[in-house]
Amino acid sequence: MDTLTRLEQIIAARRNAAPESSYVAQLNAKGIAKIAQKLGEEATEAVIAALSGSRQELVGESADVLFHLLVLLGAKEIPLADVLAELDRRKGVSGLDEKASRSE
Repeated sequence: MDTLTRLEQIIAARRNAAPESSYVAQLNAKGIAKIAQKLGEEATEAVIAALSGSRQELVGESADVLFHLLVLLGAKEIPLADVLAELDRRKGVSGLDEKASRSE
């Protein structure tokens, strides 16, 4: 089992824990908007680290982005496998062609 799949399982197990005992439970208790906001904050921090931080800062912020994305996906009941399947579907398709095929 890979790291992201293990993390997805840990997040699922903690989602309904007592909020005072789990950060994941605290986020879920605050709702989707708060989880999405936190993901946005972490993504912004990753961008800042990419532009002006050290390699290690970017690594740390990237881990935070992945973690919070998994929390959001779990809250929306979207399995990581669905995201991975979408990436597999796009394999071999030019990024420009894939973007052009999306409806606006």
